[in-house]
Amino acid sequence: MDIALLKQYINVYKQNLAKDPEKHTKDLAERKERIAFYQSWTKERILSMTEENFYDYLSRLWAMLIWGNKHYVVDKMIADNGFDTQKRELSELIWGASPIIKRWDNFLKSVKGFGPATISEILCHVYPDQCMLWNRRAYVGLNYLGVTGLPKYNYQMTGKKYAELSGVTQEIAEEMMAEGVENVNLLTVDYFIWDELQVEENLSNIYAAGKKPKKAPIVEEKLDTASAEFIHNEIRDKLSDIGKWLGFNADTEKKVAEGSKVDTIWESTIGNMGRIIYVFEVQTKGSIDSLIINLLKALNNPAVQGVVAVSDAAQLDKIRKHAEQVPNLGAKLKYWDYKKVLEVHDALEMVNESINSLGLVPQGF
Repeated sequence: MDIALLKQYINVYKQNLAKDPEKHTKDLAERKERIAFYQSWTKERILSMTEENFYDYLSRLWAMLIWGNKHYVVDKMIADNGFDTQKRELSELIWGASPIIKRWDNFLKSVKGFGPATISEILCHVYPDQCMLWNRRAYVGLNYLGVTGLPKYNYQMTGKKYAELSGVTQEIAEEMMAEGVENVNLLTVDYFIWDELQVEENLSNIYAAGKKPKKAPIVEEKLDTASAEFIHNEIRDKLSDIGKWLGFNADTEKKVAEGSKVDTIWESTIGNMGRIIYVFEVQTKGSIDSLIINLLKALNNPAVQGVVAVSDAAQLDKIRKHAEQVPNLGAKLKYWDYKKVLEVHDALEMVNESINSLGLVPQGF
């Protein structure tokens, strides 16, 4: 990390605090309120939550700003995980006796619908002196400071990496205190990163590379089964998010025809005429023949209007060559590079976060 650059921006932060003390007072009060709220949810209170309590608990998170209809998202989490399981795993993540590295990894493996931004925000509010808040803004800020080894994708944010980056953020907090900033914790560092270090305006550039790699992208690497599953599931879930933001009813792991369970679907009903479905299959590892057979079965459903294979450039080329030899598939199958999926997700996430922060549509509407 470039300490000289960090100190330069800490001094800018101090100057801005002096220019606008009202903002500083407001931000400090907001941090204290958020910490008090989340720390008040003891293990026993979490285990006795009602569904409405759970909604209130999650809807306050900044990570939820990307969703206009937060009730829909929370209800989906409850349906996917089971409410008792959801509460038990959440209480263990926050208040469990195991090290944070293990609690983080166990929670991600056990619960659907939570990403690193949501998990880290909860932990930062409960443990503001130990746990950082990780999101796209943190990536941009730390990258600008020269911190290496930052995870670009959710599956790369393991418990070990989260603990490592929390340590880096603690170093920033120490530098801020050394420069005379008061009331500093890791939530303060998040405000500092947000206010001063968003030097890369187009956050979708997170996924852009200076040069095209000579070899296939990351999903073409030799992966163990667990890593391949994490990559697959992240892309599958982000495809679902994109569909929802575009106005479709989107879901994952859905049966659309006999013998065909697909990764993601986008579905829309057209008046009283029926429905249309778009099918997405993510390929990170495994048999291409199995993928093609699954897509052919999906096309047996007359509501399926399009099928899309999602993978890296190298595998998409292989899939295209296989599909061209299959009657009734080659002309119908579309191809989407997974890196483009991630870029589109980031762009739409920024749009939704910005619009929803305006509060144009009340949650009770």
